[in-house]
Amino acid sequence: MTEPTKTLCPYCGVGCGLEVSPPAVVGKATNRDRQGNPIWRVRGDRHHPSSLGQVCVKGATVSESLDKDRLKYPLVRDSLDEPFQRASWDEALDRIVNRIQTVRFTQGPEAICMYGSGQFQTEDYYIAQKLIKGCLGTNNFDANSRLCMSSAVSGYIQSFGSDGPPCCYEDLELTDCAFLIGTNAAECHPIVFNRLRKHHKKNRHVKMIVVDPRRTQTAEAADLHLAIRPGTDIDLLNGIAHLLMRWGLMDTLFIDECTAGFPAYAEVIRHYSPELVARKCDISLEQLETAARYWGKSGRVLSLWSMGINQSSEGTAKVRTLINLHLMTGNLGKPGAGPFSLTGQPNAMGGREAGGLAHILPGYRLVKNSQDRREVEEFWGLKPGQISAFPGRSAWEMITGLEEGGVGLLWIAATNPAVSMPDLERTKAALKQSPFTVYQDAYYPTETAAYAHVLLPAAQWSEKTGTMTNSERVVTLCPSFRNPPGEAKADWEIFAEVGRRLGFTEQFNFANAAQVYAEFVQLTRGRVCEMTGISHQHLQQQGPIQWPCSEAGGSSEQRLYTDLRFPTADGRAQFGADHSRGLAEPSDEEYPFVLTSGRLYGHWHTQTRTGRIEKTSQMHPAPFIEIHPRDAQRLGIQDAELVEVRSRRGKAKFPAKVTKAIAPGTVFVPMHWGALWADDAEANALTHPEACPDSGQPELKACAVQLMPYSVEATHTQEVQELASLPSISNILAF
Repeated sequence: MTEPTKTLCPYCGVGCGLEVSPPAVVGKATNRDRQGNPIWRVRGDRHHPSSLGQVCVKGATVSESLDKDRLKYPLVRDSLDEPFQRASWDEALDRIVNRIQTVRFTQGPEAICMYGSGQFQTEDYYIAQKLIKGCLGTNNFDANSRLCMSSAVSGYIQSFGSDGPPCCYEDLELTDCAFLIGTNAAECHPIVFNRLRKHHKKNRHVKMIVVDPRRTQTAEAADLHLAIRPGTDIDLLNGIAHLLMRWGLMDTLFIDECTAGFPAYAEVIRHYSPELVARKCDISLEQLETAARYWGKSGRVLSLWSMGINQSSEGTAKVRTLINLHLMTGNLGKPGAGPFSLTGQPNAMGGREAGGLAHILPGYRLVKNSQDRREVEEFWGLKPGQISAFPGRSAWEMITGLEEGGVGLLWIAATNPAVSMPDLERTKAALKQSPFTVYQDAYYPTETAAYAHVLLPAAQWSEKTGTMTNSERVVTLCPSFRNPPGEAKADWEIFAEVGRRLGFTEQFNFANAAQVYAEFVQLTRGRVCEMTGISHQHLQQQGPIQWPCSEAGGSSEQRLYTDLRFPTADGRAQFGADHSRGLAEPSDEEYPFVLTSGRLYGHWHTQTRTGRIEKTSQMHPAPFIEIHPRDAQRLGIQDAELVEVRSRRGKAKFPAKVTKAIAPGTVFVPMHWGALWADDAEANALTHPEACPDSGQPELKACAVQLMPYSVEATHTQEVQELASLPSISNILAF
């Protein structure tokens, strides 16, 4: 490579374009880092339509992790008590294929599970769906998007009849009112936030509302910060709707002509008087009225949300209640307006398009829909009925399946559930019970590798060619520009080779990723997410392309539903009618605090990549817990003092960060630290697995905890007492 390669940042779903240049030659030597690895220069691609040349610290430093702690060769072992041994690809794949066949014919295909990742390229996702859901006949493929975006998927489908964000990034610079709820965009989606902030500063009439129990960098920039009590999002949104209806700030023509279900919704919001809502949310009546006035008086309202809405036991209801405000005021299908979910991973959107959750199929199809199943079966050349009519196991149901003995093979790829799943001690215990776990990743060690029987080295960003779709539906080609280390292979190549070894030669006869993508887009024909006009060749020649983009008509408008017709049975958008249920686990006398968790600017997910980069590690060297001064004083906790946090499931300890940025009664910890990076600092050792009944997304954002100053002596005494309360080994043997 001599010229810079244009590619995409492999972190959040903003989809920042990057230009990567080869290591510079200094004299006769290649420029290298302290460990001797070649340094690739990364900068923003000024011509990428989504990021316009901007890039955050994670994207700017991504190349520094390419050669650190890489898994280069297959490793195998017969039991978790044994050390790994290096193996050939043939030996490793034979083990996997033999195990798949054994499980298929003894337990049935429903005992086979694969857990994938929003870091997959679309080609990886697609081949995994064809293998698991098609050829093997089980819908037990889920991805870590289940923990991230599944409530947004469910909310869009229920409100509009299809998944797919209707907005685009240009709306950030056209809106009159930006309503950010459940997102610390300044740290988690900084490029999107920078575009919005610039527009906000430049135009004095533009209002920004931020809803968050924490006073984050995002909240600091807002005209109005609503530090609501955790779990009261629906109360707030219904309270705003109540005022809009009382004041007559509604688009009645839009409601009558383009929506259904408004009377039931109106009956719900009647119960959310301003006084009641202000009290439940712990905000002032003036703040609530100001928020409603900003929304109702603005011609174009853009809402943005992420994990704070989605990661909830009522996540789908929260998404629908937010969308209701857009339907109520006609803020949809026009520039500067609409409900816009910000995806948390680089290709979470591509995964949704390719069918990468246990209840969906490629092309925004549903497993439960018989016509959808039939179309995919015919396209894949399968027998009628080969695709199961039942949704597969969600990520958490895979864990409970291990506990119950219903899962005979678990294949994990490009994600780290031994840190990211809820109720972590229970998760680890279940992983330890797995009869056979395949773990496919680019790095070693990771926390999840400790629970694997087979490790497969995967090529990552920079080492394989494929596509990714960002939050605004822009598809970008990410070409390889260096060779994978050792014997690492692209994820789709591994899945395809297993498929061929299982006897499905015709279904996996692909020479390269371009052929995989060309087949996949045919399944989007006539769908909301049509991409038949996109190919690797077109992307290489024309640059990033936004869908829908048909073979016949080329690219359509930037926004969905501009004709105000929706892919529902009657062509109308559907109002939801949801009352607030609150937190699945509210605080009480024994556990008086609500713990919430989130990301930090310099880290991402479980540090598999950013923890190996010097600059980002120095930026955030250690975990912490944010505590309001009033709570800290009452508990006798000093700033920087170690605090023990306990929930009904586990415990952890963190240095205290005493700050007024967190609301009283609420505490915050970052979710990035697993067992490899800190001692007893796992946020998810505390969280519970209660999930949204519609989306299956766990409520990772809130659980009840108790706090106390950490004491080594007290902790040791308590552990001794706990051990003493257990039955003796002699009693156990006698029983």
